[in-house]
Amino acid sequence: MTKLNKKLICKISNTRNEPKWLLDWRLAAFEAWQKMSEPHWGEIDYDSIDYDSLNYYNESKILDNSELKKTYEKMGLPESEQRALLGMATDTVIDSKSVHTSYTNELEKLGIIFLPMSEAVQKYPDLVKQYLGSVVPATDNFFAALNAAVFSDGTFVYIPRDIKCPIDLASYFRIETAKIGQFERTLIIAEKGSVLSYMEGCSAPRKPNHQLHSGVVEIIIKDNAYVKYSTVQNWYAGDSAVYSKSRKKKNGILNFVTKRGKCFKNARLDWTQIEIGSAMTWKYPSTILYGDNSQSDFYSLTITRGTQQADTGTKMIHVGNNTKSNIVSYGVATDYSRQTFRSLVSFTGHYGINASKCDTRIIGDNAIANTIPTIVHSNGLNQQSHEATTGAIDKDALLLLMQSGLSEDESIALIIGANASPMISL
Repeated sequence: MTKLNKKLICKISNTRNEPKWLLDWRLAAFEAWQKMSEPHWGEIDYDSIDYDSLNYYNESKILDNSELKKTYEKMGLPESEQRALLGMATDTVIDSKSVHTSYTNELEKLGIIFLPMSEAVQKYPDLVKQYLGSVVPATDNFFAALNAAVFSDGTFVYIPRDIKCPIDLASYFRIETAKIGQFERTLIIAEKGSVLSYMEGCSAPRKPNHQLHSGVVEIIIKDNAYVKYSTVQNWYAGDSAVYSKSRKKKNGILNFVTKRGKCFKNARLDWTQIEIGSAMTWKYPSTILYGDNSQSDFYSLTITRGTQQADTGTKMIHVGNNTKSNIVSYGVATDYSRQTFRSLVSFTGHYGINASKCDTRIIGDNAIANTIPTIVHSNGLNQQSHEATTGAIDKDALLLLMQSGLSEDESIALIIGANASPMISL
């Protein structure tokens, strides 16, 4: 499927046998997207995307457990990662189709819904309709609107009231086809008093040209509920044998993602984001602290190498009273890579508290790292503290480790690991 137009969107919707309201929602998003301009305010540089040349829909066959294991092996996933994915409730999406979802029936006995979005639309249309676009509207931004118009599969999760999900849930995304765009959509609803731990992973093989990934994640956390959302982003970063000051790559994943959660009274959402892949990443997982006494923590580890570019960060929007948020980020930029960390903390409620700590280390003379914090207060009844540092790897520590017999690379890895361990261990 090529050439982005209304006919294509209708074809995607008809292929998935969607209700009319969802097709109408898609078409409205597409109309809005056509009036938008692709954002270029980020500290990133990439060749223009030809949206008419992309493949927007490619179905892979449904896999059983044995086929899935063979697929993971073919992907070259480490055995430990294979075991982890096979041992938890995982929704595996290749290109535009969920090919395997595990533990669905077992979870259903507890009232937990864990399904591909395509199936959730068929089985629970009213529930999907109620919450789809409620946290990330179809017109939120250029890439969110594009996703709303053409999204294929993704994961739908519903945790009933006062239920603690007994196992971790996970989504695993894989891009296989050249010149394809993957537009998955994840929707999570945690009812009052429920608890969920969710993990997201991804990979893609080497292809000669850029591939586009544009996902949307929406999380609704009702009163007294808790959701922990972890991501290990390891999309193909592109060929890095030849570095240049231009930082442009001819291949690798262009990664544009909108993630946002909404916390109601006494609710909590924690983000753990590990960014090590993609030729280019544009992503700012955010939390709306809507209810009184709600809380959100954000932990981020970003490592860029070669000519990778990452413009990432988070937003903490304090609306309710007595809300609390923490932001902790650690970044390492090497070679000719470039990374920017942005944070926005805003307060409209009273007695909110935020603490932010951003630390970035540069290795070599050619990498670039920036930290851009923004704080907005509508009143003087809130508290905010911010600490940001950018600098080179500690030369004294490096020398000490090398004198003990370690190589320079081993010493650098040890220093990075020591600083990043709080994020990795979460």
